[in-house]
Amino acid sequence: MKIAVPATSDNQVDGHFGHCEHFNIITVNNNKIDGVEVLQSAQECGCKSNIASVLAEKGVTLMLAGGIGGGAINVLNSVGVDVVRGCSGDINEVVNEFLKGNIVDSGSTCAQHQCHN
Repeated sequence: MKIAVPATSDNQVDGHFGHCEHFNIITVNNNKIDGVEVLQSAQECGCKSNIASVLAEKGVTLMLAGGIGGGAINVLNSVGVDVVRGCSGDINEVVNEFLKGNIVDSGSTCAQHQCHN
């Protein structure tokens, strides 16, 4: 399984998907982190960029995000990437808590990007 996380330079989940510095693509085997690849971000609107297809080509099937707009969620979903919103904190801790079943989708979408739905 591969999980993408919008990231800051200090390994925190970025609060805004479209403005993140980079993405950590985390490979999970046997329910444990097995590797991390860093993918630079274009830092543009997630629903209008090609980041969804790039992530899908790399085998990503899940995005653990902080804030993300509905348009970006739709684009990610269209290429087979599920999105869990409302994540925050250290990326490794967030991934491990998700793998334990302790993180679920918040249901909140960035209001500033509703126009892209």
